Amino acid sequence: MYSRRLLIKKSLLLSSLMQTGVFKTLMAASSMPAIKIGACDWSIGKSSNVEAFDVAKEIGLDGIMVNMGGPDNDLHIRHKEVQEAYKKASGRTGIIVSSLALGLFNQYPFHSDPRTQDWIKYSITAAKNLNTKVVLLAFFNASDLRNDASRKEAAIQHLKAVMPLAEETGVILGIESYLNAKEHEEIMDAVGSKNLKVYFDFRNTADAGFDPVAEFKKLGKDKVCELHMKENGFLLGKGSVDWNGVADAVYAMNYTGNGWMQIEGAIPKGAETVLSYKHNLAYLRKLFYK
Repeated sequence: MYSRRLLIKKSLLLSSLMQTGVFKTLMAASSMPAIKIGACDWSIGKSSNVEAFDVAKEIGLDGIMVNMGGPDNDLHIRHKEVQEAYKKASGRTGIIVSSLALGLFNQYPFHSDPRTQDWIKYSITAAKNLNTKVVLLAFFNASDLRNDASRKEAAIQHLKAVMPLAEETGVILGIESYLNAKEHEEIMDAVGSKNLKVYFDFRNTADAGFDPVAEFKKLGKDKVCELHMKENGFLLGKGSVDWNGVADAVYAMNYTGNGWMQIEGAIPKGAETVLSYKHNLAYLRKLFYK
């Protein structure tokens, strides 16, 4: 008789949970993937523009990587009123600010521009205010570090100067460059901060002449903060990056990083952005949401 009463109580409790939605929430949480999928705001046509949230929602993304802007708009993401607009848009759409990017270093040399440290500090503070944990530092074009020891040394000194603020706020600075794993590790070792990591882009690594999966494995899961999932001029799965190999490596390494991967580029010439990104998103979810 006691067992029957207990069974009835459990049945009533389960029924109640299902009716209130708690059961569905618990079940969803148990199958929730470790890495969410966002996109770079510049890749969806809304660089440093609050309208990126609406485009991201239409695509079905979880978040967006936000470009800090440049000297022409005074890195406007650093200003409180702009941050409030971003917070409001995030709350309205459910799209998260997943990380920030200082792409301006592609035009302004990281190693020699006198504003370098200020720009990084502005971005660290903005990341804290927007409740995000990663700031990408781009080292291409004007800031390319390949085969230039003096540029590397100058970059190391700038990074050493800003790392105390990054550590204090809990923000990770991510180096994105054409360097290989060994060269990235040399810079991280020289700077000597756990808050400096690599922002890994599989397409860039391949373009630099390296095996992207092998380089990713060499770095290991603890030295990579976030991932760019990119093709140039092709949808994901239609170019030359071995995305199945990438997925296998991510699973084998138990990599989660900061919890995000960002789609970048991956639009054929003349193709429509939203449709292309819906394809890219579905492709990644099939690979990673197993």
